[in-house]
Amino acid sequence: MDDFGVYAVFGVNGPPQRLAKGSSRVRVAVPPSVRQVVLFSSGQWGERICVNAELSDADTAAPPAARELHGKRKREKTIEEEEEDSNGTKTRKDDENMCPNVTTEKTTPMRKVKGQTRGIQKLFASGADATNLKRAAPPVSPSARWGQTLCPIDAQTAILIGGQGARTQFCKDPMWKLCTEDMSWVAAETLAEGPTPDARIGHTSIYDPDSRRIFVFGGSKNKKWFNDVHILDTQSWKWTMVEAQGKVPPLAYHSCSMFQGELFVLGGVFPRPNPEPDGCSDSLYIFDPRLSIWYQPIVTGDKPSPRSGHSACVMQERKIYVFGGWDTPVCYNDMYMLDLGLMEFSAVKTTGKPPSPRSWHGSAVLSDTKFLIHGGYNGNNALSDTFIFDIDTNSWTEVSVPQLSVPRAGHSIITMETATHCRFLEEDADVDVNDGSGGRTLLVFGGGDNEGNFYSDLITVTVEELWPFCE
Repeated sequence: MDDFGVYAVFGVNGPPQRLAKGSSRVRVAVPPSVRQVVLFSSGQWGERICVNAELSDADTAAPPAARELHGKRKREKTIEEEEEDSNGTKTRKDDENMCPNVTTEKTTPMRKVKGQTRGIQKLFASGADATNLKRAAPPVSPSARWGQTLCPIDAQTAILIGGQGARTQFCKDPMWKLCTEDMSWVAAETLAEGPTPDARIGHTSIYDPDSRRIFVFGGSKNKKWFNDVHILDTQSWKWTMVEAQGKVPPLAYHSCSMFQGELFVLGGVFPRPNPEPDGCSDSLYIFDPRLSIWYQPIVTGDKPSPRSGHSACVMQERKIYVFGGWDTPVCYNDMYMLDLGLMEFSAVKTTGKPPSPRSWHGSAVLSDTKFLIHGGYNGNNALSDTFIFDIDTNSWTEVSVPQLSVPRAGHSIITMETATHCRFLEEDADVDVNDGSGGRTLLVFGGGDNEGNFYSDLITVTVEELWPFCE
């Protein structure tokens, strides 16, 4: 009977989750957005096995647990994870790899998730020989964090990987699946087979629609930097670690862009032997997944100075726009463009009011000609302002987004396709105007405010709200 288990599927698109193995009593919180729950078993039924399920409302939500119930692998605690940084009182200016929120130890606030109500349903499963061992319900949304990645893989799904929360502790729930149809979360670490990446922040995750794989590169864990490449196949849900040829240094807080199936990694922090301080890179490295090789291209022109925490947006499938970043003790607000056909960098002369110097900001492509910059860290404070850059006119426009009024840095911003369109009336005619961006939604998750607070909220803003004619 050891291989007997009870499983559940929450919602139409939810993956199977193990609730119980053998004889046990389990309490599970069902997300309020879920309308269908399917229970099933796997393995041989013994003569004494009996499964009962009870569905009830509760006045208060069950306390979230820091781990999954259904056989999640527990990482061994290392000295690195247990000890707080001995330089925890330093500011970000003294350490390239320091979270700006590390100087305080405030309790992590848990923000209300969209659609979440106070009363949470509970699902019970028990056996005739149950031990009555009570287990806490699994979390229904990710814990608060910064330095994570949120990677879209199709029109309705994004994958959250990694991050760090309060007191420089790495998240115990490092991987989640977001379903944008109802904005629900599913803990996803145990869904995938193979060796999962170590806990980390400052890494990059990028999805290749042709191979339907997510590439995770680099990042840091306390004083350790990574230069490994992990691949998650979203069809088989299997992790693999690449045995890559060529050389690439360990990097964190770099940018990673995909062009013609290759990964373009620019900048970032790399470690130096003590007592020399860690340095920033100005190099461009390219990873070819087909050959599993790293190489450095020949690049001409006026390239950006060394930096980390910058953003990079691929526009019109032929240009990468690099903005901002940090190289102790200076923050930047300059703009560079890499022509992917000529492999030539050039400084971009902009007009309009630009964003102030910052790093660890969020960025997202809105259309063929526009991308967005939001928030970030200026060396002293987290920011909450929002700007749109137009590559046709090389102009900045500051926009007011009330939903994004909370200062945050190290957060994730992505855009997802939706079924809505922006329409308005012109001379009694119904006209569809979306500037190539209609039907898209901006999703903002997590981050920190440099005051010891970390967020787990998910904010949605329709892209149409950012255009004056869609007000």
